[in-house]
Amino acid sequence: MTLEESSRNIGLDLVRVTETAALAAGHWLGSGDRESAHRAATRAMASALDTLDMDGVVVIGEERPLNGHSPLCGGQKVGSGHGPEVDLVVDPIDGTDLLIRGQPGAISVVGVTPRGTMWSPAPAQYMEKIIVDQEAAGALVPECLDAPAAWTLALIARVKRKAVRDLTVIVLDRNRNASLVQEIRETGAHIILKEEGDCEGALVTLSPDTGVDLLMGIGGAMQGVLAACAVKALNGGMLARLAPQSAAEQAEIAEAGLDRKTIFTCNELVKTDEVFFAATGITDSVLLRPMQFRSTYAETHSLLIRSETGTRRFIRAEHGIRVKP
Repeated sequence: MTLEESSRNIGLDLVRVTETAALAAGHWLGSGDRESAHRAATRAMASALDTLDMDGVVVIGEERPLNGHSPLCGGQKVGSGHGPEVDLVVDPIDGTDLLIRGQPGAISVVGVTPRGTMWSPAPAQYMEKIIVDQEAAGALVPECLDAPAAWTLALIARVKRKAVRDLTVIVLDRNRNASLVQEIRETGAHIILKEEGDCEGALVTLSPDTGVDLLMGIGGAMQGVLAACAVKALNGGMLARLAPQSAAEQAEIAEAGLDRKTIFTCNELVKTDEVFFAATGITDSVLLRPMQFRSTYAETHSLLIRSETGTRRFIRAEHGIRVKP
């Protein structure tokens, strides 16, 4: 069975997976306990994936082992073993530190494509990227990754029929992006600095009516491929390049045969038009309301994207809580 043949069910199945991870993570809101939150969400997502009728392989997963092993590490098999052969990129919590501090922007995410169509950046940890929505996708050219920010912003502004000073750019608030932030500020464009949540930032950029025009800077490599799934599904534009932040990471990349100079588009990161992407809000975000525990049920808000139809489906769900007498 192919991914297309099973498409009627797999989308909602994936939402159930991200809902399960979000519900597990939600118990650790504001707890300050990163390890427990991470462990709970990872195990919940892995268990939910194993109930699905698919022969799945986690191409890009958890980097941090749980007691020496993660059920969602790269190369791990998931699913029942029956059904379509698929690749997965997963992040039980995109924004773990946001969650444990009770801050907005934490989501649970999974992307699925047919087997052999998803590029893996392992062992790279960091990736430089530029992401724009469908309106500006045609404006991106490879030179944008090396050109001054002002040049790239001028290209985007021209396509969007805006002044550069009216553009809004999401950048992760990291020292490695400090010079980029300064360049953007000198153009007069607006900046939203995010502490964490690279993938959530990409979703906000790709979605209409959020007021965000592009995402720029160096973030996680895993989150970059997750974002590429969403970019592909929503006909956005993306440029990406590995950006090692240490000599050790650079050596690992070279040993793995990866080229840090290659500039990728989303079509090279995700080589298919069959993409399913699901996300569930954990804490509040621009796109998704937070999950909340009520007296007899928990409420979640999710987003499901299917590339072949270009559908964005927002799903509100109530999950009954059994109260012991």
